[in-house]
Amino acid sequence: MEKWITRVVAVLCAGGSTALFWTFGVFLAVPWRESRLLSLNGIEMQVLAIPLLAGLAVAWGALHILALADRDDNPKTYYAICLTLLVGSLLAIYGGLAWGTARIA
Repeated sequence: MEKWITRVVAVLCAGGSTALFWTFGVFLAVPWRESRLLSLNGIEMQVLAIPLLAGLAVAWGALHILALADRDDNPKTYYAICLTLLVGSLLAIYGGLAWGTARIA
């Protein structure tokens, strides 16, 4: 398989995981603003858990797909991309949280 095809598929998966993390941030906005993260009911926990767990699974899959193309040939590039995906995921959660909080006010 051509390496660029593998990289494109990994980027698509990474984009999907970023979207799921953004969705998690949006759903996190209401309990965050009301300072009740430790007193969520079962439905709220499910609404938060689904995009978080799905985003983690898709990000993990993206990194494994990317490892098929770059891990052995370019280990520094691979680890830089892993770090970039981690930072991007955290920024997506923050962006969703900020967007959701702005819509509540």
